[in-house]
Amino acid sequence: MTITQGQVLDALARVGLPDGTNLVSQDMVRALSIGGGQVRFVIEAPNPDTARRMEPVRQAAEKVVSELPGVQSVSVVLTAHGGAPGAPKAPPSLKVGGHPKPQQGPLKPSGVKSIIAIGSGKGGVGKSTVSSNLAVALARKGRRVGLLDADIYGPSQPRMMGINKRPASPDGKTIIPLTAHGVTLMSIGFMLEEDKAVVWRGPMLMGALQQMLGQVEWGELDVLLVDLPPGTGDVQLTLGQKAELSGAIVVSTPQDVALLDARKALDMFKTLKTPVLGLIENMSFYVCPECGHEAHLFGHGGVAAEAKKIDVPLLGALPIDLDTRLAGDGGTPIAAGDGPMAEAYARIAEGLIRGGIA
Repeated sequence: MTITQGQVLDALARVGLPDGTNLVSQDMVRALSIGGGQVRFVIEAPNPDTARRMEPVRQAAEKVVSELPGVQSVSVVLTAHGGAPGAPKAPPSLKVGGHPKPQQGPLKPSGVKSIIAIGSGKGGVGKSTVSSNLAVALARKGRRVGLLDADIYGPSQPRMMGINKRPASPDGKTIIPLTAHGVTLMSIGFMLEEDKAVVWRGPMLMGALQQMLGQVEWGELDVLLVDLPPGTGDVQLTLGQKAELSGAIVVSTPQDVALLDARKALDMFKTLKTPVLGLIENMSFYVCPECGHEAHLFGHGGVAAEAKKIDVPLLGALPIDLDTRLAGDGGTPIAAGDGPMAEAYARIAEGLIRGGIA
């Protein structure tokens, strides 16, 4: 029997903490990986003093996971956000950015089966909202999912996924990613103050992308989604040339001005020899909550027509939805719940799975 990340997290949610919460609700589970019946993860306490008192919790977590069907062995490491228990000093400071280092081979984490870039020709089309919800929808389907927020100038995944902690780094080089809603997550936004601007030239962007791909302990993933910046710049070029991309998904709204830029993104992926797996039309229509009337505020069918023209699938058409916006602002993507929008993202996830993409 194949064990899933969701089953492990459900089991760990039963491991209570002294304050009445649990390991999952307090976001203490890090670097969860599953392979061949072997389960490995890290329990990260908020500080070394708390970690010293958590050995019984570590043992309980190990026991509850070992009892799951299909689990052959469990490895649980207890660490602390401020350093390991009893450590004489804090771990080395992790620096992000700087010029990229010489590399051997492609920028692809060893445990990741496929990398899918999610791009757009312009900003404001809902690309990051689609990325976070699609990641959650795939995780709910039993896939081991990672989400890399590569929108370095405007990282929004920390807010949308409801995390505001800094990732741990035991040696100043290795980065332990964070986890939310069943998704392993890394963003430059975790490393900076929320209102601090990223004022970097191209080489620093490329160095940061190299770090987030190569130094993050992603573990075993079925798919890593990369939320790209809008446009066709340095990050897209670095990812397309240096990483082994399985493909790309392009998000656009239906109106002509958005499609003009979406076509540039499509041409960029063609130039980089990255297959386009499909298009998603966001803000496709608006349904009045009072009368049920459907209005096409940004036009209708433009993305579908473009998909047909270039012979790629239209993966989905998503409406303008207030609840989706509120859910993203609140840190719980709407795909994590129930209702029409969650079902819409679930259908897109199912389509990717059926196609062997994720």
